[in-house]
Amino acid sequence: MKRFSCLRRAAALVFVLPFFAACSPATTAPSLAPVAELRPGILQGYLSPQAVPNSLALVSPPPTQGSAAEALDRAINEQVLTLRESPRWQQARRDAELRFPAAADVFSCALDLPINTEQTPQLYRLLRRSLTDAGFATYAAKNHYQRQRPFMVNGQASCTPEQENYLRKDGSFPSGHAALGWAWALILAELAPERQDAILARGRAFGQSRVVCNVHWQSDVLEGRAVGAAAVAALHNNPEFTQALAAARKELVALRSAGAVSANDCAAEAAALSALPQAMPWPANR
Repeated sequence: MKRFSCLRRAAALVFVLPFFAACSPATTAPSLAPVAELRPGILQGYLSPQAVPNSLALVSPPPTQGSAAEALDRAINEQVLTLRESPRWQQARRDAELRFPAAADVFSCALDLPINTEQTPQLYRLLRRSLTDAGFATYAAKNHYQRQRPFMVNGQASCTPEQENYLRKDGSFPSGHAALGWAWALILAELAPERQDAILARGRAFGQSRVVCNVHWQSDVLEGRAVGAAAVAALHNNPEFTQALAAARKELVALRSAGAVSANDCAAEAAALSALPQAMPWPANR
């Protein structure tokens, strides 16, 4: 049965390759038991296909043409286009990177600790595996609605032009990046409650980076967060995940006790994330 589930998950990759196309192989810490890869660089998640939340049943349909919600999406998109080549735009480009080890670094400043295979192997693996679960959770709705992305509608380049060919084939609604970013934020806030506000703010900003990048509408990101939260709720019913969570918590406590801090330029990151147009409509004005 376990082998059958793995095969089903691998077969499903035919439909979700655009989301995972940026993921590349990373070395597994030798102290950890091997975990199967669904394809090079993509570890099997914790959830069985049956346990992955059904985003089509969870989220509302995307805004209809001419609706107030669509008008808000477009108004926000017009404002973010003024950020092209700005520090916030460059941060959005960095946030688009889902390959490890770069992806593990997203929350280093918010956590104020390093995240890598040497110092936090348990957490590193937890992030890789939960990425798979949160990402897969968005695809029932993505494949059903096949919403066009902003750069396809407004004719303006995204912050990742090299990814546009496959993004054109990957539904915009809901946002996979927003789902996994919020899932990671919820997990990390539980692991390090003393840093929860900074962690949750970074998780929110990670999703907003997709709006800034011109690859998602605001409503894509809002519903993506809902899917990410649903994935975390499902993960908490998985014994393997809860064991990994406990192991990761021990790593962070030990690092904090040893006086470790993030080695990133956190002041530059904070400045980039706060650089938004004054006219930016809610809820993209933070």
